[in-house]
Amino acid sequence: MANHKSALKRIRRNEAVRLRNKYQHKTMRNALRKLRAEEDKKAAETLFPTVVSMIDKLAKRNIIHSNKAANLKSKLSKQIATLA
Repeated sequence: MANHKSALKRIRRNEAVRLRNKYQHKTMRNALRKLRAEEDKKAAETLFPTVVSMIDKLAKRNIIHSNKAANLKSKLSKQIATLA
C-alpha cells in the first residue's frame, strides 16, 4: 500500500481515469458495431461522422493509437462505399 498522500491520490485518480477510458472505448466499439451492421447506405452515411468523431477524440486522448484510428476510419469508409 502507498505511504504518501500523493500516491494515494494518484491511485484514486488512476482508477477514475481507467473507468472513464473504458467507458468511452466501449461506447466507441458499440457505435462501430452498429455502423457495421447498418445495411442502408443513407443511414450509414448519417451515422459515419459521429463515429469518426468518437474515434478521433479517443485517438487524441491516447485511448486508442492514432494508427488504429486511421485504420478504423479507412475500413469504415470503404465499407460504406460498397453499400448499395
